[in-house]
Amino acid sequence: MDKIFSFLREARAELKRVTWPNKKQVWISTLLVIVVTLLVSAYLGVLDLIFTAVFSKIVG
Repeated sequence: MDKIFSFLREARAELKRVTWPNKKQVWISTLLVIVVTLLVSAYLGVLDLIFTAVFSKIVG
């Protein structure tokens, strides 16, 4: 039981040392993730269309 309490004390001490992002940093990071996700999905969608067209000409 002492190990559990020791772990919790150490974890709490570590969390006090963390530099948490402010609201603006969180918004910018969130928007960046959304934009990158949209760009990658569009890129993969275009590749899928190209490969579908090429393979349908080869097979069909």
